[in-house]
Amino acid sequence: MHHSESTNALRFLSIDAVQKANSGHPGMPMGMAEIATALWKNHLKHNPANPHWFNRDRFVLSNGHGSMLLYSLLHLTGYDISMSDIKDFRKLKSKTPGHPELDLDCGIETTTGPLGQGIANAVGMAISEKILSAQFNTEKLKPVDHYTYAFLGDGCLMEGISHEACSFAGTHNLGKLICFYDQNGISIDGEIENWFTDDSVKRFDSYGWQTICVDGHDVDEVDKAIISAKEESIRPTMIFCRTTIGFGSPNKSGTSDVHGAPLGDDEIEKTRKVLDWKYEPFEVPQHVYEYWDAKSSGAELNNSWDQLLIEYKKSDDNKHKELLRRISGKVTDNFDERYIEFLRSCNEENSAMATRKASQLCLDFFVKELPELVGGSADLTPSNNTFSKSSATFSNSNPTGNHINYGVREFGMSAIMNGMVLHGGIKPYGATFLVFTDYARNAVRLSALMKLPNIFVYTHDSIALGEDGPTHQPVEHLVTLRSTPNLESWRPADLVETAVAWKNAVNSKDSPTCLIFSRQNTSAIPRNQNQIDNIDKGGYLVKENDNASISLVASGSELQLILDAAEALEKDFGIASNVISMPCLDRFLDNEDDYHSSILKPNLPILVVELSHPNSWYKLLNKKDKVLGIETFGESAPANILLEHFGFTTSNVVEMAKSLVDE
Repeated sequence: MHHSESTNALRFLSIDAVQKANSGHPGMPMGMAEIATALWKNHLKHNPANPHWFNRDRFVLSNGHGSMLLYSLLHLTGYDISMSDIKDFRKLKSKTPGHPELDLDCGIETTTGPLGQGIANAVGMAISEKILSAQFNTEKLKPVDHYTYAFLGDGCLMEGISHEACSFAGTHNLGKLICFYDQNGISIDGEIENWFTDDSVKRFDSYGWQTICVDGHDVDEVDKAIISAKEESIRPTMIFCRTTIGFGSPNKSGTSDVHGAPLGDDEIEKTRKVLDWKYEPFEVPQHVYEYWDAKSSGAELNNSWDQLLIEYKKSDDNKHKELLRRISGKVTDNFDERYIEFLRSCNEENSAMATRKASQLCLDFFVKELPELVGGSADLTPSNNTFSKSSATFSNSNPTGNHINYGVREFGMSAIMNGMVLHGGIKPYGATFLVFTDYARNAVRLSALMKLPNIFVYTHDSIALGEDGPTHQPVEHLVTLRSTPNLESWRPADLVETAVAWKNAVNSKDSPTCLIFSRQNTSAIPRNQNQIDNIDKGGYLVKENDNASISLVASGSELQLILDAAEALEKDFGIASNVISMPCLDRFLDNEDDYHSSILKPNLPILVVELSHPNSWYKLLNKKDKVLGIETFGESAPANILLEHFGFTTSNVVEMAKSLVDE
């Protein structure tokens, strides 16, 4: 068996970096070194000098704990990861954190580590590639034409999300998705035969994948498998690679000891002897650098694509322009003017409706204007209202479709969407009920961590969805979303606020947006132009009184309730109030202090009314202020009965407001 110095360089860079950091996972890089050699040396199309090159092959390390393998590959092939970056593995603010974090400037395509999500990201990348190639490629000229490769381990396949994503990938004929399963039989607790005995080959056969079994330490065998995978244009391919974790370590290979801990100096010495590695720690001989260097081959590939684009421009100037716009992530020409016109019409035609219905009316505008918007729902399309007048279903017979039926796969959908955004050229939105963010949450969190401008649509936003009961009624979910860093949650009150929320989601550059919509009807709120302009600030005065003695604050469907209460307070008790709509608390908190105090007058008590757990609001409030919220689970009953049961009535809001004014 052939273990060349070039392959061993991957092993020893990983061994040495983990040892120096005194922390990390050497076993996987030692076990997957030959697989990495076959792929990166013989197949991967990439350009280290231009990591953003749009038609590069995408490489995802789903078993992200093996990050040193990726850093070693990037260093050796010529990316902006230096030997001192390798030595800084796992140090504060280094380019080489413990698990790979999205950093395209040095070749890292996505943040991985939470197992199973990398493979789902790869599915998303392959979907974006499929949609864009169907939209832009011609018989002769194919500007979008690349593979997506993923490495994964046992843990990725144990996580349920792998089933969601891989089942979906099989259905959608993602023939350009090629995955490598590091089948070493070991996870943190030891030998997996005690807890993971699935016949994984049969499992992937049943999904409709091509399955190929190889010796993962034989570069030629892996190479042949990749060739077969590329020849199969319909089915995605899973290459099952039998490997030994920690290959080359005489005492620790094949055991869980080598999974997540440094080898130790003694064992490293012995491993150097076994693998005949004659070099000092962090020493790589020149001929190994020359073997790996991908800069000139990468420049050639990139250059021939640039030439292809020149041809493409000649053949279809409009399509060429549109492709470049999509890659750049800019909105269409005159989009802003058309949006202002649309917002004006929303204000003129505003009427009572559920905000999920308002969202659909907005999508009729946005999807028509922005062909990069690709919608979807986790089997709730008619409930989430994600299908617009310009939507067509994405399928194998219609790969240019812009609406995806994800099936009941909330987590899979969200992680697939992350991959779609990461690929570029596509702006996805995906929907489920707000209560099921629990299923999706870790992918939403990674979206925020990676600063991806993803759009998550959540309907049925409160107990007011009614009879489906507490299993379907969200209580703590808004608090969870709002406490997630770099995530904006909008809960609009009517059509106008919904339009503004959608525009903010579509225009976001570096944070995901949650759009939270009601099942029940909401009222149309009248506004002047100044109020409409201030919706963007996340919170604004709907009604202002010079002699106000309380501020009433609400989001979403409760805005009408506090307007009714304000009227009753004035009429029955002579108490004047200011009424504040707060569609986006996250955004409001980001404003300057002077805007804050112009909306929430510092000397007035505040009553917040929201059909949700109250914990979101305490940043805004003083000790005496109150929140009418929900701190228990819901009940199964018609919505109007529940609102009364939980105290969301005009009379209760009036009583609470009076008690605050009287203090």
